[in-house]
Amino acid sequence: MLLEMNVKQRTIKNEVEISGVGLHTGKIVSMTIKPAPENHWFKFRRVDLEGQPEILVDADNVTDTSRGTTITQNGASVSTIEHLMASLIGLQIDNVLIDIDGPEIPILDGSSAIFVKLLEEAGFEEQDADRDYYEISNNIHYAEPDRKVEILGMPMDGYRLTCMIDFNSPVLGSQHAAITSIEDFKSEIASSRTFCFLHELEMLVDHGLIKGGDLSNAIVIVDKETSPEELQKLAHLFHKETVAVAKEGILNNNQLRYQNEPARHKLLDMVGDLALVGRPLKGHIMAARPGHAANVAFAKKIKEQIKKDKTRKKIKVYDPNMPALYDTVEIMKILPHRQPMLMVDKILELTETHVVGLKNVTMNEDLFMGHFPGAPLFPGVLQVEAMAQTGGILVLKTVPDPENWLTLFLKIENARFKAQVTPGDSVIFRCDLMEPIRRGIAKMKGVAMVGEKIVCEAELMAQIVRVNNN
Repeated sequence: MLLEMNVKQRTIKNEVEISGVGLHTGKIVSMTIKPAPENHWFKFRRVDLEGQPEILVDADNVTDTSRGTTITQNGASVSTIEHLMASLIGLQIDNVLIDIDGPEIPILDGSSAIFVKLLEEAGFEEQDADRDYYEISNNIHYAEPDRKVEILGMPMDGYRLTCMIDFNSPVLGSQHAAITSIEDFKSEIASSRTFCFLHELEMLVDHGLIKGGDLSNAIVIVDKETSPEELQKLAHLFHKETVAVAKEGILNNNQLRYQNEPARHKLLDMVGDLALVGRPLKGHIMAARPGHAANVAFAKKIKEQIKKDKTRKKIKVYDPNMPALYDTVEIMKILPHRQPMLMVDKILELTETHVVGLKNVTMNEDLFMGHFPGAPLFPGVLQVEAMAQTGGILVLKTVPDPENWLTLFLKIENARFKAQVTPGDSVIFRCDLMEPIRRGIAKMKGVAMVGEKIVCEAELMAQIVRVNNN
């Protein structure tokens, strides 16, 4: 039976000290992972630099994904963070501060296993605040068609990940890995080591890019004919007596921990990189041929959706079929507009500070004969007009004889058109007073929605003036 995911945030009980060599820099680095307060998330602190600048683990801070994931903030960077991040997510830790005296996380054995072991030994401490999950509510899709990369996030109560890799290599072939729950990370994924192809290894060595590599922290896949001289050169470079090609098509410096260890490690990287969303996730993530760049791009797409969801949460979604507070006949008793310029069909809600109106966009309206007849769109200027008429109802209801008053525009600001409106759409307009009405002048925030989608928004200033003294 799967365990329920924790509902409270947690940190570690005791500090964790780790030292090791950075894979790419070759520098000895020391880290201390420390408990952190609620809602802190993961932050690095470069204690070797003046001012000890902090770097938040966030997709907006990513500056490089070429040989691992690098984040930069406040003039400081930390690279190859993905294996440590995967261990934190895999153990469902929410808040830590990581003091580090160098620019790169130690590579250790090329997996998350040592991090997991040390963090478990430190113990966990439950905190009072609820865990701030982001629950994927609608499919989120990312693709790079030219590289056949695709990542899809789908709704699910839990955190499940599925990964497929295919390097068009006869040795590696196509591989899959999956976990049905994040609780499986420790047992199924954490010990899977990083890997590279022999031709990549030789290029990296030639360019001095893996100064901390020693053939004990990576699986090397032999994807080409290799002479004894080349193997002897590699053995010398990495301080081995000899290396050879094992029957699995890898260098015999390491034995595979799993037949599909490369796919499992790609899944590990994905778990670590998606920590860049800045919150624990609920959903099913399926990925084909992912890499650090794609993982980060997908994390940014999730962050974009989070921002949209926050905006949407502030706006009530209305049913266009709900009973009308005012129908068209009653609206015409308040507004002076008549067809074809009457742009409000129903008023759904009205209080002292806001009003909600509806406009059904139909193909038989006069404007469509001349406005993009082959691809009819409801013009943005008429969306603003309908919004203003809806707001006019709110303002005119402050006088006892609205039929004797007009609502005139004084100003339109920050108008944005976010989606097309076409025949068949029912547009809901909501106008909220931004401040109390003074001297007949109203300033309103207007939003137009089709279903849950915002299609238009603007800030309107209008004044009511008397036109009939009879």
